[in-house]
Amino acid sequence: MDYKRVLTVQDISCFGQCSLTVALPILSAAGHETVILPSAVLSTHTGGFSGFTFCDLTGEIPKITEHWLKEGIKFDAIYTGYLGSTTQIGYVKSMFKTLGKDKYIKIVDPAMADNGKLYTGFNAEFVNEMKKLVYSADIILPNITEACFLTDTEYKEKYDEAYIDMLLSKLTAAGAKTVILTGVSYSEDSTGVLVYENGIKRYYKHRRNKRGSHGTGDVYASAFVGAYLKNNDVYKSAVIAADYTLLCIENTADDDSHRYGVKFEPVLPQYIESLK
Repeated sequence: MDYKRVLTVQDISCFGQCSLTVALPILSAAGHETVILPSAVLSTHTGGFSGFTFCDLTGEIPKITEHWLKEGIKFDAIYTGYLGSTTQIGYVKSMFKTLGKDKYIKIVDPAMADNGKLYTGFNAEFVNEMKKLVYSADIILPNITEACFLTDTEYKEKYDEAYIDMLLSKLTAAGAKTVILTGVSYSEDSTGVLVYENGIKRYYKHRRNKRGSHGTGDVYASAFVGAYLKNNDVYKSAVIAADYTLLCIENTADDDSHRYGVKFEPVLPQYIESLK
């Protein structure tokens, strides 16, 4: 049976097509019972907006999980995205120990950095705590910048295959089990994802759209989780997610007013079709 119950823990940016406003519809479209645990509520995401509101929900997280435990609620998968503090990371580590069914999957998108820099508000202490979460997960989905922070490696904007292999070696040596490394590009007109599982490395290359959009990492991670929980293998799930993310970007490319996210909703039927 592929009707799975998945818990996703990340923030709600009410406007901006990222985090939970992306994860919930994509996972639901994949046919899964999707349970959310918001880490915070923001009026918009933080990219390109000013004066946004922010409500920290850290204090609610243990109350919610305690209630779930009393009700005997368990999950087939726990998938984390943006977490706002080391305290929240600690709560998720506890969830990994208590909220999973007998056989369940722990998937972590270490959403904390891009383009060689940590997101605003994060520091070395946060990175160290994220390492503990990442290396306790079954599957991780870092971009190259995040992989560099997780392995204490110097970030390079231009790199070769040997550099990527070094990142993979460091990640697995530190305890990473299955790695989907996103945004791996060896040429200007293409990019792709690199899947490392059971000692085997596979690279999926696709065309590159130069338009940059917020939330595409969340789209990718959610589409991957949705596909994987439909009993697809890791590589096929990574390919499905990459194709869907590119489709979302291209569906938005001709609308310069839509710089805050991607129009993922109109192409959800194509994603659903890819899961059959």
